[in-house]
Amino acid sequence: MRSFKRQLLSPRSCEDEYSTRTDLALEAMVDAPPQEVERQREETQEAVISRVNIRSQQAAQSMGKLPGLYTTIESPVLRQRNREAQQKVADLLAQELAKFIKLEENDHVFVVGLGNWQATPDALGPKVVEQLMITRHLYNMVPPEVRGGLRPVSALAPGVLGLTGIETGEIVQGIVEKTKPKLVIAIDALASRSTSRLASTIQLSNSGIKPGSGVGNHRFGITKESLGVEVIAIGVPTVVGAVTIASEAMEAISKPTPRQLPPGTMPVSFDQQKQATLNRLLSPFMGNLMVTPKEIDALIEDLAQTLASGLNAFLHPKLDLDNVLRYL
Repeated sequence: MRSFKRQLLSPRSCEDEYSTRTDLALEAMVDAPPQEVERQREETQEAVISRVNIRSQQAAQSMGKLPGLYTTIESPVLRQRNREAQQKVADLLAQELAKFIKLEENDHVFVVGLGNWQATPDALGPKVVEQLMITRHLYNMVPPEVRGGLRPVSALAPGVLGLTGIETGEIVQGIVEKTKPKLVIAIDALASRSTSRLASTIQLSNSGIKPGSGVGNHRFGITKESLGVEVIAIGVPTVVGAVTIASEAMEAISKPTPRQLPPGTMPVSFDQQKQATLNRLLSPFMGNLMVTPKEIDALIEDLAQTLASGLNAFLHPKLDLDNVLRYL
């Protein structure tokens, strides 16, 4: 597994340490050979949906991603505290999840809320798990005729290596070996290359996830290869590097008006001259600084509700409100 991870590290990781990094495949596409990456774009009233298919190892290496399908839902309403609009985004999330995998009614799904619940920008995963409808224990207890479309769902927020002393991937691997789910859904906070995508973008992928990747750590992966079951990763960017903010400021100053990044678009490549200037300005410590909005507490709460609502709709599609209340 270690050699596999080293093989997929982006060439950017071998450049200067202050390069602008991203966990979003939509943003990393600028670094990939165009013929090796397939992209589709769809617009709805609430969001812009981009679907990226990384088809080759060459594209995966250049982007610093694992091969697979990546769906990005971009919606500014995620930052507007509009519950009705956010619910529509949650419905879109449920619809997109259904395109990744077809589940039978009795298939067990294990949801992992990755992140550190003691650090707000990294607490998205645990916050989502708190609001999920957990049913695996109920599913085995109630008669089939009264299950009402219930699917067995279990969940865990395992914490982070610094809190437990155990690799998160190892914890997940042990639970998967014991409970044998059909699907693992991993939820984590990500990093973006653009401030405009903070707390307004949801990424789904079937390639898995590496806990801690949002702040540049690469450890035991939660993937189909490591677990032996299908894995869907869900993430929202909650932090951006200081080097990204400096880069956007430099670009805005060099042009008549500041550049806004419309939903569904990719940032321009990070040229070497700008890289060298930022390296000089940000050394020795600022280049590693990760920044989050001051409203992050409220944003995490809203994002967690939206993700949990979409997941509940995907995991229990046959349940209506009356049936939900029966099991709560």
